[in-house]
Amino acid sequence: MFKRIALFLATNIAVVLVLSIVLRLLGVDRMLAESGSDLNYQALLILSLVIGFGGSFISLAMSKWLAKRSTGARVIESPANSTESWLFSTVQRQAQQAGIEMPEIAIYDSPQPNAFATGARRNSALVAVSSGLLTAMKKDEVEAVLAHEISHVANGDMVTLALVQGVVNTFVIFLSRIVGHIIDRVVLKNERGYGIGYFVSVMVAQVVLGILASTIVMWVSRQREFRADAGSARLNGTAPMINALRRLDQGRGNDLPESLSAFGISGGPRSGLLSRLFMSHPPIAERIAALQNYRG
Repeated sequence: MFKRIALFLATNIAVVLVLSIVLRLLGVDRMLAESGSDLNYQALLILSLVIGFGGSFISLAMSKWLAKRSTGARVIESPANSTESWLFSTVQRQAQQAGIEMPEIAIYDSPQPNAFATGARRNSALVAVSSGLLTAMKKDEVEAVLAHEISHVANGDMVTLALVQGVVNTFVIFLSRIVGHIIDRVVLKNERGYGIGYFVSVMVAQVVLGILASTIVMWVSRQREFRADAGSARLNGTAPMINALRRLDQGRGNDLPESLSAFGISGGPRSGLLSRLFMSHPPIAERIAALQNYRG
């Protein structure tokens, strides 16, 4: 995990440095200097990193607690019946196969078949399934869904998504404040402090850039779903995961809170080219096709 964090931080800093060079080559630095309004890129970068990654890592650290509270998930401390015993032993076996420590296992009440995994560390995760999943699917299909979630944990997908979110947050904050600074000092010729033009342009730029940045986060989220499906196929075979996806396709969509929707196995139906850019999950038909072409 630490190597992954170091890589993302290094990438983020390197790209910002490249961006600073590009701004210099485009004459933005000279334009600001001529107007007597130099911008301290280094200080802005530090501010952007702290805010961008701070919020992302705080959300990740609180993810298990928030997931339990928002779904009412009940953690299985000691199996109370045969279903819970089977669930416990299945997750335990799959965790051993995937090379991770046993995650917490929980069940939450919902008629919609769904499941999710979350947690700040791969060896301290939470895997939760809905009551609807246990009643609507056959055991081998439930096992495939559990293997999908275990694969998310083993792949470190929660940390990866948090890091990607931190990177895009940093750029949104960094670029929106550059835009606001240029408009306030160069376009509106404000020489003392920051005027209303700065705050309005920063808010507008942050919204526009935030929308564009979210398409990057959603693309990463879709790729990790393909990888988790493939992980389920490795742990449990291809056919059960395909059958589980087909059964999910018959459901009513994602029943999870918005903060957890990207972590559920079912992302809910969406149509249209534009809406596809903001999908956290690939269409189920594409996931099935990828599994049918999976060769291990």
